[in-house]
Amino acid sequence: MPSKRYIKEELREKNNRVLGGSAVEVSLSIIVPTLNEQETIKDCLLPLQPLRKMGAEVIIADGGSVDHTRVIAEPYVDQVIQAEPGRARQMNAAAALASGTHLLFLHADTFLPPDFSATFLRDTRWGFFPVELSGSLWQLRIIERTMNLRSRITGVGTGDQAIFVRSELFYSLGGFADIPLMEDVELCGRLKAVCPPFLGHNCVMTSSRRWEQQGIIRTVLQMWHLRFAYFLGVSPDRLIRQYYPKKSSE
Repeated sequence: MPSKRYIKEELREKNNRVLGGSAVEVSLSIIVPTLNEQETIKDCLLPLQPLRKMGAEVIIADGGSVDHTRVIAEPYVDQVIQAEPGRARQMNAAAALASGTHLLFLHADTFLPPDFSATFLRDTRWGFFPVELSGSLWQLRIIERTMNLRSRITGVGTGDQAIFVRSELFYSLGGFADIPLMEDVELCGRLKAVCPPFLGHNCVMTSSRRWEQQGIIRTVLQMWHLRFAYFLGVSPDRLIRQYYPKKSSE
């Protein structure tokens, strides 16, 4: 399991190597952070196989699953690595090993647009996709539209929107901040300071299980509270203890 210091040094070294190169062709590394995703991981990875045949690299960054996630994933990916738990740490660990000119961070319950290909990224530096939720409840359509409107206005995406970034830019910024929550929002803030995001035309499909299992109103209010508290400067460490006590104690 790579240490945080090793990952930071590797990201810094990657930045130096990439800046020294002159690659023009687009190559893609898809990074999937996982933790106990045996029920969904195969469904996530199967649609990525045509991309692998066209040269894309798929890396599973596992945070210590105690189920069969890693075993199920192995035939469908190029690398399975084990990293310290926490999405930011897992994704940084995988990015340090990735070979692509572009990195795409994909949640295990999110699916890329059917017509997606690496050439879509050719002239992009970073960006994300609009999102569609998998459930059929009419309330979810409102949530989708609200999420997509917010991200277009603010230029800030979330992990559910499959953030992609040119590797040299990601490495130059030092990757994701080592925080337990809001790593996606924090990274987008730094990326946005460099240049505006490119917004995909077609939607990614992400699971609506969070809203359906925890309740739509409760989940929406919780997400608003988290974002507002983070905007006011409340630390992610405090937020995870407050809203996700089970995660903070793991």
